Amino acid sequence: MNRLFTFLIAIVLLTGCGTSKTPAASSVKTFQGLLAAHCGKSYAGTTIFPSDGTDPFAGKTLVMHVQTCSDTETRIPFTVGEDRSRTWVLTRLPEGLQLKHDHRHEDGTPDEVTMYGGISTQAPDALQQHFPADTYTAELLPAAATNEWTMAISPDGKTFSYILKRDGKMRYPADFDLTKPLN
Repeated sequence: MNRLFTFLIAIVLLTGCGTSKTPAASSVKTFQGLLAAHCGKSYAGTTIFPSDGTDPFAGKTLVMHVQTCSDTETRIPFTVGEDRSRTWVLTRLPEGLQLKHDHRHEDGTPDEVTMYGGISTQAPDALQQHFPADTYTAELLPAAATNEWTMAISPDGKTFSYILKRDGKMRYPADFDLTKPLN
């Protein structure tokens, strides 16, 4: 796995050396490739803010499972304690990488608050993608109209971070240790 990660980082570095017509598409493809290196594996995470433990996820077991990896879609179920209702869905689109939060009931039916998120359209960065809330999210959850989600892989490849900001302020971050797969 270390060789694959090193190879993917080399591709990231070489991508910046050429004259690509679609650097954002290259960034998205590389980011998805970095995630695909973990396909089929689960990782434990930690809520790192707020430090006073007031977040509803604080003290609960967090697990991300990089479950489905195709050329265009990555699905990552995210469990909080016993709650298995959440899946992060990353889809490659012509305009950028789309993040949607798929929330389901135990019977598999969609929650009424589901499929919110946005499209990463920032300057290319293969190690992180920023997803400002889209119009659908703003209509579904008006308080989340200023949300920005970030997914990032640390430069050393040891940590995956999921970060939520609202109104430019940190609202929720979690870090997952990619050096210790649970399976």
